Amino acid sequence: MTVAVIGAGPAGLMAAEVLAQGGAQVTVYDGMPSAGRKFLMAGRGGLNLTHSEPLPDFLARYRDAMPHLKAAVEAFPPDALRTWSDALGQPTFVGTSGRVFPEAFKASPLLRAWLRRLDSAGVAFAFRHRWVGWDARGGLLFETPDGQRTVNADAIVLALGGASWPRLGSDGAWAEILTAKGVAVAPIKPANSGFTVAWSNIFRDRFEGRPLKGVALTIGSHTVRGEAIVTRAGIEGGAIYALSAELREAVLAKGTATLTVALRPDAARDELVARLSAPKGKQTVSNFLRKVAQLSPVGIGLLQEAAVAAGRSLAALPPAELAELINAVPIRITGVAPIARAISSAGGIRFDELDAHFMLRRLPGVFAAGEMLDWEAPTGGYLLQASFATGVAAGKGALRWFVQKS
Repeated sequence: MTVAVIGAGPAGLMAAEVLAQGGAQVTVYDGMPSAGRKFLMAGRGGLNLTHSEPLPDFLARYRDAMPHLKAAVEAFPPDALRTWSDALGQPTFVGTSGRVFPEAFKASPLLRAWLRRLDSAGVAFAFRHRWVGWDARGGLLFETPDGQRTVNADAIVLALGGASWPRLGSDGAWAEILTAKGVAVAPIKPANSGFTVAWSNIFRDRFEGRPLKGVALTIGSHTVRGEAIVTRAGIEGGAIYALSAELREAVLAKGTATLTVALRPDAARDELVARLSAPKGKQTVSNFLRKVAQLSPVGIGLLQEAAVAAGRSLAALPPAELAELINAVPIRITGVAPIARAISSAGGIRFDELDAHFMLRRLPGVFAAGEMLDWEAPTGGYLLQASFATGVAAGKGALRWFVQKS
């Protein structure tokens, strides 16, 4: 059995490992000069492989896609991923947030060990091979530095990623190829992304790069505690990424969205009112708020932005109104940051196009895995876990299909 795996990211490499273990002759094709470009980027600040929370809570992070990913993640759960990493000489540990990291903390040692094991298993690699579709006889077409090449295989695993960080190889060009074959593909959109805000020049120049720590962010019925970072063009950070789906859909539907920030989420309103009712004396508003409400300079700057936008003077607000504003600062989101800078992407091959073994119903013998499927998840290890797990599932699916066909 010969199998072409297209895409040398986590999903493709995991599918290749499963297939090679099952006796298949596997070649991994990728348009980039080397494997795992985006995987290495993800691990630059610490490779968050997965998460240690109970599996039911873990699965709930996939929201609407949970029923479609459940079997794959249960078959290759976080504990299995940790065992797999340990077998590669990269033991893991659980951080204070419950996130799981390799002890080396970086992606490169794990990737190097993995590629050595794949090489030992007989997996071949063909880099600088950009997949452009099929020829009239069903052969895979690749653009290479030496011209177009046709490859025939008994089965194919597509693991080309989404469309974020396209310079690392996942540009979403495959969507047009599959759509031409009648495969339904949900529009690809930024996920775990930043958002644009029309800050005033004063606020932008003073607070660019400053973090909002210990805040609670709310849009609609969704609230997340954590940290956000002011950027020159808007806002990003962990808490923003956790709300990116809601913010994105609101912006796409209405053009703008309102994000509400609680600067002191654990402080009761009455307590804040009492503190804010103290005499200011000769203190500036900023000094007063810093001392009595323990607000950071960037938090006070946000209050100033909100007051000016409402045509009010922050200094003139009565204590009760100021207390309410401190825990409900509105930020008007004007747009979604470009997908090229997003951590991941939403959209992709719709799950009703796949059978239970991740084979495309319209293209027998063609399987798909990873971020090119129609799911999204927050950061925290959920992205990589589903990529690994669907890679395992697609590899097993291809082995199963070939046996049944034979």
